[in-house]
Amino acid sequence: MGDTSTRTLRLLSLLQSRRYWPGAELAGRLAVSPRTLRRDVDRLRELGYPIQAQRGVDGGYQLAAGTALPPLVVDDEEAVALAVGLQAAAYGAVEGIGEASVRALAKVVQVMPARLRRRVEALGAMTVPASWESGARASVDPEILTTVALACRDSERLRFSYTGAEGQRTARHVEPHRVVSLGRRWYLVGYDPERHGWRSFRLDRLAAPHGTGARFRPRELPAEDAAAFVRAGIRNLIAVYDIEVLVEAPAAVVRERVGRWAAVEDLGTGRCRVRMSGDSLDWPVIALGMAGADFQVISPPELRDQLRDWGRRFSRASTVRRES
Repeated sequence: MGDTSTRTLRLLSLLQSRRYWPGAELAGRLAVSPRTLRRDVDRLRELGYPIQAQRGVDGGYQLAAGTALPPLVVDDEEAVALAVGLQAAAYGAVEGIGEASVRALAKVVQVMPARLRRRVEALGAMTVPASWESGARASVDPEILTTVALACRDSERLRFSYTGAEGQRTARHVEPHRVVSLGRRWYLVGYDPERHGWRSFRLDRLAAPHGTGARFRPRELPAEDAAAFVRAGIRNLIAVYDIEVLVEAPAAVVRERVGRWAAVEDLGTGRCRVRMSGDSLDWPVIALGMAGADFQVISPPELRDQLRDWGRRFSRASTVRRES
């Protein structure tokens, strides 16, 4: 955002924080000349903010009393980005700002135009957040995301085209239940009447969703919640490794270095037990290397093979070779 845009937002914030601002004081707070301040005020007026001016030596500015602020001017993709970002923060993606994110999300949604507000509220209400190990990033069309969320909220049957893991494309007619944000992917959990069972669908593989207008009575999900259903499906499709390692270093030191990826148990005498799980052995190797201490692999045996392979490659890389 440019300096002018940033200053304009700062001006709006100041006007909202106090009933009346003397012009000189307001210009001083923004570090601009009175002439620049007048231009910034005019810019806000063009955007629809009712700002009253009092002329003269003691003149100043204030927002018109009793006038509602105009709707937030954002497009569909920006509205979805705001909702997703604030919702992620509210669920603890950034430590210490969850409560503030909830308040901010409520304020942002309140001043959105009705059409966007309906879509964003549906997205928030129908999304189940869940934590998972890091994985590949998969982009999702905001239009698809909000269309699916609205169908979940309204209990409206949904039709879409879906490409499976093998590349086969099929037409689906589903009773949507919830949207799940898991790691870096989004999933739709729903009941497929034609296949007589519950399914989860990756939204980045889903195309052209549209509501049919047909309502349905929600069924009971055969899982604790939608996130648990998706996790169970993923575990059935891919190998998940449960890793246990003894590290020759104090637990406090290891937690500081790899605690965000693992559970660390203090064993005393400068040792600790580290447990992790994941669908790949590469990132545990990296995490254990970051521990900066000797360690012993308890399980799985595949991790020992992975370490030997990495060790051979690092040994070759550290060998000095002369170019011919």
